[in-house]
Amino acid sequence: MTVENDTATCRDRFVDLRQRADLTEDTRRALSAMAHVRRYHSGQTVLFDGDDSDLVGNVISGVLRMQKTLADGRQHIVGLLVEGDMFGRVFNGALHFSVEAATDAEICAYPRAPFETLLTRSPDLERVVMLNILNELDRARDWLIILSSQKITTRIAGFLVVMCSQFARVDHLVRNSEAGPVVHVPIGRGDLAHLLGTRPESVSRAFHALARDGVIALLKPDLIRILDMEALVAEAGDEDLGGTPNLKETLQLRPPRT
Repeated sequence: MTVENDTATCRDRFVDLRQRADLTEDTRRALSAMAHVRRYHSGQTVLFDGDDSDLVGNVISGVLRMQKTLADGRQHIVGLLVEGDMFGRVFNGALHFSVEAATDAEICAYPRAPFETLLTRSPDLERVVMLNILNELDRARDWLIILSSQKITTRIAGFLVVMCSQFARVDHLVRNSEAGPVVHVPIGRGDLAHLLGTRPESVSRAFHALARDGVIALLKPDLIRILDMEALVAEAGDEDLGGTPNLKETLQLRPPRT
């Protein structure tokens, strides 16, 4: 891990990635004064399970995984954090999972105590934190729906639907094209298998099954083109998953193939 006092980067990225929040200039200056950039290599731990963490973080680039290790040593990925996401607990309580870099990643780190003080007197910042919590709850609901399916193909379909909705704001993860939206899967097959509660070989078979059915095209192992969004949503099994009723508007998709 490397640490830099690059306050301008933290200030600009925090605001750019949360345009809905409209932070005041005073709040921006206060955040900038306390912020510093941390860079992690893939596999490094950002926060440890059980720690009473002394920082609040905001992802600048890369992907972090929230991971729980059970008593028998089994590990489960319980969520992903991408560009613009906040993490860390404020006011009380220890973390019940670790936060690790799934890829090389860069974060803005804010010392917890000063951040909490600023939060108590800044309604605009409070709104940012609340929006982040609500977004995380939406994702948790989606993961529960995905994992409730017995079919791995359905879980993969659900994952792709969530990528096209919940993560659509991150340009390098979802890009639209005339031939259909292209999803960059930001984690390896092993991590994806952990996230979806299966094995890497089952993940590969599910991707190829969707490709054979004409629902997706496998451009690269980590690059997937959605050919038929309606079929993908149908396979996912829940029309409300990830806000799918708004997918066409969000991604400006062409009508599905006939």
